[in-house]
Amino acid sequence: MPQFCGMFVLRLFLCCAAFLQVSYLQAQPLQSGSWLFTLNRTGGLPVYVSVNLQNTHGQWQAVFRNDTETIEVPSILMRNDSLFFDMPVFESSFRLQMINGRKLVGVFTKGVSTGYQEWQVEAKFGVTDRIPGSGLKAAFNISGKWSMSFQRPDSSWRPAIAEFVQTENRLTGTIINPSGDYRFLEGIVRGNNLYLTAFDGAHSYAFTATIANDSTIVGGLFFSGNPPGDAFKASKNAQATLEMPAALAELKPGQTTLSFRFPDLDSNIVSLTDDRFKGKVTIVQIMGSWCPNCMDETKFLSDYYNGQKMPQVEVVSLAYELSTDFARSAASLRKFKQRFNVRYPMLITGVKSADPDKAAKTLPQLTDIKYFPTTIFIDKQGRVRKVHNGFYGPGAPGYFEAFKKEFYATMQALLAE
Repeated sequence: MPQFCGMFVLRLFLCCAAFLQVSYLQAQPLQSGSWLFTLNRTGGLPVYVSVNLQNTHGQWQAVFRNDTETIEVPSILMRNDSLFFDMPVFESSFRLQMINGRKLVGVFTKGVSTGYQEWQVEAKFGVTDRIPGSGLKAAFNISGKWSMSFQRPDSSWRPAIAEFVQTENRLTGTIINPSGDYRFLEGIVRGNNLYLTAFDGAHSYAFTATIANDSTIVGGLFFSGNPPGDAFKASKNAQATLEMPAALAELKPGQTTLSFRFPDLDSNIVSLTDDRFKGKVTIVQIMGSWCPNCMDETKFLSDYYNGQKMPQVEVVSLAYELSTDFARSAASLRKFKQRFNVRYPMLITGVKSADPDKAAKTLPQLTDIKYFPTTIFIDKQGRVRKVHNGFYGPGAPGYFEAFKKEFYATMQALLAE
């Protein structure tokens, strides 16, 4: 009997201790500071994101970081043990539960053409390294320019350029395609392996590969969506260049102008024949609120438009969204409008970005629409003078500066006429 009582007391003590430990962990306040978010897709590579969580005067906020880029989430809703917040630009959000003050688990949701997609998320406090794991010394330094090739589903290869900067183990840079750049990549070289990730609020990139030697990268695997991912390889080439494909958007033979009528975000119909465009140089931006390079171009165009001393230039965006639902498209575009202080019209074409006949249905004067964004320059007489396919943003600084130089030269020439 005494032995039975002793065992009962011991078990009761252990149960109480476990309960108190769980209660203590759950009662821990959410920690301010550096967090590492891990986004997991089934069968794919994890995407690691550096996030700073801060409580400012009772309001929780988040700052996502990719190299030099910061993405600010000004308001997080706290409800009991859970956090809820939308990303500031794209059609995406987080729902996270606090396991304790140093760990969060939950779901990342983003809009896709078929509806919405969910990824599992785990976040840990106090992790300052972008890529977790051992601090194995880098076997190679891969700083510089690389000729890169990604394998398509039909086994053919599409060209790209990689530009890397490596300091000890830390690796940053971007990858250039004919249509644009992969923006701000950040990661690590560990031994002879590289691992890079980026997260812009919706798009989650992960790259891994083996560095065979100073000038060769092999066995690459890239995930931007669902498995199986894309294989890639690269060779160092300081003179690497890209040729634009032949099938670019351009005016059809015999055409000199554009014509369209689309609703803005408040359902008001806007046309190039409206008084606001008459006698002005006009920039028509073909874009989508799902598009990261469109985000960068929208910021650039909005800053340019808002900085005019005299209203000599008009800008109008034509949006090709993930769905044909007007309300969903308008809600997503309003994020762009608010985030980048867009004061020019943003119009909804009502045609999906993935529609192969989108040009014929919306801008039949063009041969096709291949790249987002595509920018069309129209002179004071309403004639199309130039069509620019794709956009390189601040994540690819050299290309961005070249674009700006070309843009300002084009605008100066058109305004002087």
